[in-house]
Formats: sequence, structure tokens, C-alpha cells
Amino acid sequence: MIGIIICVLLLPLLIINTTLIVKSIVYPDEVPSFLGYKPFIVLSGSMEPEIYSGDLVLVREAVTGDLKVGDVISYREGQSVITHRILEITEEQGTRKFITKGDHNNVSDRNPVTEDQVEGRYLFHLSKLGNFAIFMQTPIGMVIFIACPLVLFILYDIMRRSYFDRKKNKKTVELEAELAKMRQQLAEKQEKE
Repeated sequence: MIGIIICVLLLPLLIINTTLIVKSIVYPDEVPSFLGYKPFIVLSGSMEPEIYSGDLVLVREAVTGDLKVGDVISYREGQSVITHRILEITEEQGTRKFITKGDHNNVSDRNPVTEDQVEGRYLFHLSKLGNFAIFMQTPIGMVIFIACPLVLFILYDIMRRSYFDRKKNKKTVELEAELAKMRQQLAEKQEKE
């Protein structure tokens, strides 16, 4: 029963992570998403006090035409993804550009963000979960959060099977003893006749 509950709880995480990993391999130039949602780990304090370094932010893909001043967006700049607030929206030759700035920064970002750079609109963040995700990617994190639970599950399964085998053997011995007793009683009854 415990194993089933653990599997039910971990199955969605497994599906989401597998989807993100497969998409990152199949489409290496794109940020992977799951049903339009994308998680990012914040590595700087540029959005403090709302979002801190080490937080995990979740964004949802958005139509850039729906974005407005004051929205917080995540956008790609080279190999990095930055999450900043839109200060101004300009339009040149039918293309929208977004002037962004981190809430904690003194000046706006150097380059305007083009529509094709936008990864999505910020939904919410989970405090310090990004630090946890980074730790899980280290060798010791993998040992603690992957190998240890796997070993514990295997040990639990071995102990559970051993318990049921002993219980089954005990019941078999009891049944054999009862069967022997019944045979003896039947033999005694036949001798008397």
C-alpha cells in the first residue's frame, strides 16, 4: 500500500521531468515546456524583493500581443533566461519590443526584448526550490535523492517479501501438523473398527 501511494505521488513528477528531458534533447535550441509551462531557476537577485536568487519560477507561454507594461516575463538572451518586468512596449515595423528591468536594478536592461525571445509570462515562484533542484543535480544530491530512496525501497521490498514468506511457511507448518493429526485420528478410528 505504501509503495502504491509513493508511486501515485511520484508518477506526475516522473512524467513532467521525462517530458522536459526528452524535449530538451529533441529540441536543443528551445527551452522545454510541459503543457505550455516552463520552470526556471533564478540565479541572481535582480527581481528582489519579489523573487530571490535560488527560487524556482514558473512561467506560462503567452501571446506577446497580450503582454502589457508591468507584466513580469521570462526571455532568452543567448544561453540564459532572464525574468524581468516590462517597463515599456515599443512597436517598430509591426514588431513589438519590450523594454525590461529587474525590480532591484537601477537601470533598464541593455537590449530591448524581441517577441521571439519571450518564453512566457511569470505565474508564481517557489522559494528556494531552485537551490534544491541545483543540489539534486550534483553527485551527492543524486546519491541522496535517487540512490538512497531506491536502495530503501529495495530493502523494504526484501523485508516485506521475507515477512510474508515466513508467515506463509508458518501457516504451511500449522496446516501440515493439523493434517498429520487428522491422519492419525483417522488411522486410530480405522483400527478400532
